[in-house]
Amino acid sequence: MDYTFRYAGAVDRARNGFAAQGMMETLKAQMEVLKPGFCEITARIRPEVSQQQGFAHAGLAFAIGDSAAGFAAQSLMAEGYDVLTTEMKIHLLAPARGTSLVARGSVIKSGRSLTVAEAKVFAQSGDTETLIAVLLGTMMAVTPK
Repeated sequence: MDYTFRYAGAVDRARNGFAAQGMMETLKAQMEVLKPGFCEITARIRPEVSQQQGFAHAGLAFAIGDSAAGFAAQSLMAEGYDVLTTEMKIHLLAPARGTSLVARGSVIKSGRSLTVAEAKVFAQSGDTETLIAVLLGTMMAVTPK
């Protein structure tokens, strides 16, 4: 779907929200792309975010997928609202082998108070991307603290 930002400050609001997340800082994740209804977040696969077999831990895929879907949703929310995940489901499809993960979040249906969004998470190795997880969730518009 083609969406437009609902107000001029949407990009700054999302980038500031992303920067305020201690988890994204801990994971050394980066918001690479933000467009109306779409967000892309990347994170390198490092030993600190691996599981016992050397793959990226599912927690890394979930965290960046949740944030990508959330900021995609927030990009369409009215001025003065923040985003909060109310429910998120993940399907793990393949081991997360590679040098980095990229989560591409997109809005399925944007509403005034609830938004349904998804994220697809890919493991990158050189020029190759492998789909390793799909997330589906519901985001709620909330007033900031």
